[in-house]
Amino acid sequence: MLRAVLAIVVVAGLLAAGVAGTISALNRTVYSAGGFVEQYLDALARGDTVGALALGGVMPGTADLAAWGLTNEVAKDLPETLLRASVLGGLDNIELASTTDTLATDDGTAQTVVFDFDLNGTASSMVFTVERAGTFGGVFNAWAFSTSPLAVLQVSVLHERSFTVNGLTLDTRAHSAADAPATFSTSAAYLAFAPNRYTFEHESAMLTAEKATVRATVAGPTAVEVNALPNEAMVGQVQSELNKFLDDCATQTVLQPTSCPWGITIDDRIESTPAWSITAYPTVALTPGELSFEMGATPGQAHIVVDVQSLFDGDVSTRDEDVPFTMGLSVVVQPSGALAIQLH
Repeated sequence: MLRAVLAIVVVAGLLAAGVAGTISALNRTVYSAGGFVEQYLDALARGDTVGALALGGVMPGTADLAAWGLTNEVAKDLPETLLRASVLGGLDNIELASTTDTLATDDGTAQTVVFDFDLNGTASSMVFTVERAGTFGGVFNAWAFSTSPLAVLQVSVLHERSFTVNGLTLDTRAHSAADAPATFSTSAAYLAFAPNRYTFEHESAMLTAEKATVRATVAGPTAVEVNALPNEAMVGQVQSELNKFLDDCATQTVLQPTSCPWGITIDDRIESTPAWSITAYPTVALTPGELSFEMGATPGQAHIVVDVQSLFDGDVSTRDEDVPFTMGLSVVVQPSGALAIQLH
């Protein structure tokens, strides 16, 4: 009987030691700081945004926003539009590089964790800070991010209000106050997953922006600029409207066409109806200004044919000559997509 009891005690001790060893092993791997961060990265790689956001400390708190230097205006109600699976992709070959103990922020331990990975085929890495968040099941370590791993993409869209990022088209003014004044260039900030690669662009009927790629591998603010500039269609339309305006001016049968950029003064008597034509249209080239796209003073050339009689000797002759002129203009793309052209 004693031998049987001793056997049971020995088996129980072995089982307890095995369980303790298993728990210890799990706390060093699956439930370690590195294991916690790997859960986050694996969720991003799978496009599991719900799982990623459910992890402790992923969403930035007030302390994170303040540490990132964001103004109250920017930090207030940061859009979560980009926290979606459709903009994720290209994260693989995830490997733990290092885990380093850091000073505790509370009564638990804090660690700095570095992971290496490939981001759309390019070797990259990211640093994460995590801290103990108690236990679960009474035995397994729980962790949370002490600094949110999310990025804040601060997008400036020059000369436009909309842009496309990873196939998703957004309007920077979607979260602005209803009475916010219209501006030539706009900006907005968005919460976004990191690590991830974001490609920004703009393509509309009148404006085109070259692609700008941002590799978000650091938590907090990352600035990106989308420079929307007039494309061939816009320049062509402005040129067509300008030419039409000048052609209409040329139909006026006076020496000084009204509201037109040229005219001629003749001291002799006019003996025929002045006939104007355009021999060289100003070539439209648009550059961004503070409030609109601008064409600076650009040369053009009109031509006049008119018979005149000299007041000196009465001779009649034909004035057949070129009349050079210069003109400029300003252009704004209206919300409807139509062009508002102001000549000057």
